[in-house]
Amino acid sequence: MTLKDSASYVFLAIVWGLSFLFMLRGVEAFGWAGVVTFRCFVAAATLIIVAFLTGRRLRVGAGWRAFAVVGATTVAGQLIGLCFAMPLIGTAMSAILVATIPLFSMLIARLWGIEHLTRRHHVGLVLGFSGMIVLVGFPAVPFTPSFALGCATTLLACLCAAYGSCYASYRLKGVSAWDTTTGAFLAGGVITLPLLIVVPVPGTPQPIDYLYLFVLGAIMSATTYVLYFRLVATIGATRAISVEFAVTVVAVLVGALFLHEPLSAMQIAGAVTIIAGCALVIGLFPSFARSTR
Repeated sequence: MTLKDSASYVFLAIVWGLSFLFMLRGVEAFGWAGVVTFRCFVAAATLIIVAFLTGRRLRVGAGWRAFAVVGATTVAGQLIGLCFAMPLIGTAMSAILVATIPLFSMLIARLWGIEHLTRRHHVGLVLGFSGMIVLVGFPAVPFTPSFALGCATTLLACLCAAYGSCYASYRLKGVSAWDTTTGAFLAGGVITLPLLIVVPVPGTPQPIDYLYLFVLGAIMSATTYVLYFRLVATIGATRAISVEFAVTVVAVLVGALFLHEPLSAMQIAGAVTIIAGCALVIGLFPSFARSTR
């Protein structure tokens, strides 16, 4: 990666890791449907306003079908799943499960014929999914139906994120990261807006809650997704999505230090196994990769 790509990678890891705390606060104030919907519209509005002020021309109409798919998966599907699940399983557990996104990304890329699976990939996939079983099967809290639902919802969110990233890499080649992000968040907001009828805002948000929402939309969505989709275009979907490893580390630290969330020794072992498996999948161990092709 270039220095610019590396800087974007580190920025994404830190900001997205911190976003788990902001999402949890947002869910408490606006509900899971509200925080996703309003976050999407704040992100899209931020990009449109900045584009207008800087004279940037947005082209979000021609590829609306592709933007709708990315908005429904990488944006709406992923954020709904995470926001719904976090109150059930905690930020640390959610963040660890998010590390499985590269596994799903590799499987989807293989099914689409974008990437070829080698023995290294097979070993990585087995490790990753084995770690996921350990992580979910030995929680530090009682294994209840709500815990199981939260884990399942988070994994569905991860699958949505992986699908959307692969789709953007495949169908939105040549489209600027700015246009992709604006179109995806506009679509995501429109898709999730009807959910407010079923899941309305639970109360009257406080001024600090609107600040959390603004940071989520303008910085942790608009800015980060522009950088992320640019990385997808320059280094590929699977390598770009590997940033979730670092996001997991930051988010787990946030959960442990600020929210005092417990993790069992088996869960930590499962998390390490997942990360090792994902590292193999995306080829972070070059010597091992050469010996297993």
